[in-house]
Amino acid sequence: MSPADTGASTVVDAAAPATAPVDSSSAREDSRLTPGGPGYRRMSFALFLAGVATFALLYSTQALLPLVSDDYGVTAGDASWTVSAATGGLALFVLPLSALSERFGRRTVMTASLSVAVAVGLLVPFAPSLGALIALRAVQGAALAGLPASANAYLSEEVRPRALVTAIGLFVAGNSVGGMSGRIIGGWLAQEWGWRVAVAVIGVIAVACAVAFRLLLPEPRHFTAGSLRPRDLGRTVRDHLSDPLLRRLYVIGALFMAVFGGVYTVIGYRLTGAPFSLSQGIAGSVFLVYLVGTVSASTAGRLVGRVGRRGALYLAGGLTATGLLVSLADSLVLVLLGLVLITAGFFAGHAVASSSVSKTATHGRAQASALYQSAYYIGSSAGSTLGAVAFHAGGWSGTVGMGLLAVAGVVAITVLGSRAARVAARREPVAV
Repeated sequence: MSPADTGASTVVDAAAPATAPVDSSSAREDSRLTPGGPGYRRMSFALFLAGVATFALLYSTQALLPLVSDDYGVTAGDASWTVSAATGGLALFVLPLSALSERFGRRTVMTASLSVAVAVGLLVPFAPSLGALIALRAVQGAALAGLPASANAYLSEEVRPRALVTAIGLFVAGNSVGGMSGRIIGGWLAQEWGWRVAVAVIGVIAVACAVAFRLLLPEPRHFTAGSLRPRDLGRTVRDHLSDPLLRRLYVIGALFMAVFGGVYTVIGYRLTGAPFSLSQGIAGSVFLVYLVGTVSASTAGRLVGRVGRRGALYLAGGLTATGLLVSLADSLVLVLLGLVLITAGFFAGHAVASSSVSKTATHGRAQASALYQSAYYIGSSAGSTLGAVAFHAGGWSGTVGMGLLAVAGVVAITVLGSRAARVAARREPVAV
């Protein structure tokens, strides 16, 4: 086990006298936050609210795409760019902003990112054209890029290693609540007053979350400022990309998010069209299934403890694939069941993969998390657009087909990783 996994950088000889000085790294670990300890609840709630604001803003137009299409007179594929632009902006800027967090601190960068994102969110309802809306959403996504990687790095530094998966799972649970509440509230408001009023209210809710986040998040105690030199950043990124396990985790995150982004970008079109013909409000309420994601993400730590990382990824992929197949039925009950399984599988897989990145990286954790987030949101952006194109070409079955290919990729990569690990273990010299 690496020092990063244990939280210690030196090994104390078991034969050392009892009066040996306490290792400073052990003391550092003891001072980290732990469930039930002082400051842990404040930290968890603050990052939970940050996750709520991030996903509520990032996907604020996703459930409203049919109304956006009608307002601007565009196709589903064109309207989907209001989602893809936001996630694409986040993917492009997550690495540069994570580098700033290494120099100026996680809390500072997260606060600045949320401030800019909520300010832009208050401008989005006034977009005069689809092009202007897409541009604003791209800026909003770029601003939000300072949140995910910095939050994971903050947790890896401030929370004890054994509690890290649970802590990140709670942050991901905040993502699911934000995505759910933004879509549900937006759906009902849009039904009565249009999509512009809906995204305006979401923006106001995000402002409240941002203020509470800043007031509640504890001052970091274990942050050490790093360098902003491009050469150092390039070296760190190169180190992470040369790690086979990290590369696999990045691709797995991207593939899971491609499925999720594709499904939830076009589900509104399917539910408001024949044979279901639901109202915008009821269609938006379908996002209540995000509560399943809240549970699956927050319990990912226990799942990994029982079946291991690979077992958890297989289970997450299996749930997602089963949900896609079930959703093909022209039955509203089965479509909802399919969404429940897809959501549970996605959030479990995401929590496992993202926490594994934080555990695997031995240095430059913000950059390691940033690369994961970049791949993750590239997957979201690609999945949103490809899902809409597939829906336009082949209906819901086209979107499902795209999702099944992505899940097959997750399983294949996990299998190859397992084989690579066994080969590496056989080559490992036996200690004598």
